[in-house]
Amino acid sequence: MRRTTLTSIAILGALALSACSAASNGPSKGAGSSAGGSSAANTCTPSSLKTQTAGTLTIATDSPAFDPWFSDDKPSNGKGFESAVAFAVAKQLGYPPAQVKWVVAPFKTVIAPTPKKFDFDINQVSITPARAKVVDFSTGYYDVAQAVITLKGSKIAGVTTIAGLRGAKLGAQKGTTSLDAINNVIKPSRTVAEYPTNDVAVQALKSGQIEGLVVDLPTGLFITAAELDNGQMVGQLAVTGAPEQFGLVLDKGSSLTSCVSKAVDALRSDGTLAALQKQWLTSSAGAPELK
Repeated sequence: MRRTTLTSIAILGALALSACSAASNGPSKGAGSSAGGSSAANTCTPSSLKTQTAGTLTIATDSPAFDPWFSDDKPSNGKGFESAVAFAVAKQLGYPPAQVKWVVAPFKTVIAPTPKKFDFDINQVSITPARAKVVDFSTGYYDVAQAVITLKGSKIAGVTTIAGLRGAKLGAQKGTTSLDAINNVIKPSRTVAEYPTNDVAVQALKSGQIEGLVVDLPTGLFITAAELDNGQMVGQLAVTGAPEQFGLVLDKGSSLTSCVSKAVDALRSDGTLAALQKQWLTSSAGAPELK
């Protein structure tokens, strides 16, 4: 599952080779150049921001760093959704790639009430009230979508629309937004199977009790890559209502929080976040939006 309960898509990158390194190459043209719009307010500039190192923006993430959030276990290359977002935020604040430094920060230390050795962390961290008591969050840079997964060869493996799912036997964990998505978005003609945990639901999918399982997209990417030998992503559903969000993590009471949030808001407003999401979490990750 996502960083709410799991260390994101940890097994997704089981073939990743090494820990992330300090930035030297900067973002690739395809990722870093996607960040448009004007920089954050005049008070949010390298000369006025109190960063860990003057004139440098220090960004943290866990190691290894996995697809599709990062690529080749190298956050500094600008490839992967979160690497691209991080460089886009840096650009909004006035930091070119050469002034961005990447460091390793294990997930548990990021959400702990301890002083941080980074300016902000990006690591699929869900914004929750409990965590917000001990760390600062930026405004959300990713609205978590729900996704449908299945087994290769199933009757819904090639479905491309919501209508194509309505006759399928679907399941989800009880009491989750995934179950709500089935009932409110897909509106299947067959009774929805409810399970106490996603682990039980995955077993039901494996045994053929259900034809499709609905989970959040990060969890779906993890399950299809790591828990199912023949798993397949059918696609993702449009985000509705008040979704769970991922936020950049900062030290509690950080003087940077307001500026970082302004940068994220600008990237959402000018369409950069949507473009990066489409590039890295829809096209590259093989999770088309079902309509």
